[in-house]
Amino acid sequence: MHVARNLSKRLPHEIPSWVPDGETMFITVNCLHRGINSWANEQAFRGIQQAAEYYEDQCFWWVNLLMVMPDHTHGLISFNNGKRSMKDTVNLWKRYLTRNQGIDWQKDFFDHRIRNQDFYEEKAHYIRMNPVRAGLCEKPEDWPYVWQKQNS
Repeated sequence: MHVARNLSKRLPHEIPSWVPDGETMFITVNCLHRGINSWANEQAFRGIQQAAEYYEDQCFWWVNLLMVMPDHTHGLISFNNGKRSMKDTVNLWKRYLTRNQGIDWQKDFFDHRIRNQDFYEEKAHYIRMNPVRAGLCEKPEDWPYVWQKQNS
């Protein structure tokens, strides 16, 4: 007889101790209500970007690329785990945006470690093409809700 085990669907969201501090992570954070345009407007984008910049100024993370879509956000972000864990940093950022922008989030977030430059480029391309694939613009450079560092 096969007994189904109750496996948790939650991920720990902690960068393993053997991963060097400052490694880039591919992060996806979703709106509570998918399919509704909650973020693809100038006011929401400005608030999301300013909050991301604040956390960068506090040296909690370094944002290489942040793409705000109507109901989710993708980022290529490096975390300062010596200051605060990835999970704590993302949750603080989400909590701040809930209080100040009224954004309702799905619980948790998705993360994947970027292991090399080729994988970084692949994920950066995926992020940049997201609004094109969604039919929101014809070319990635037409999408206004993106924050990218010059060298990314």
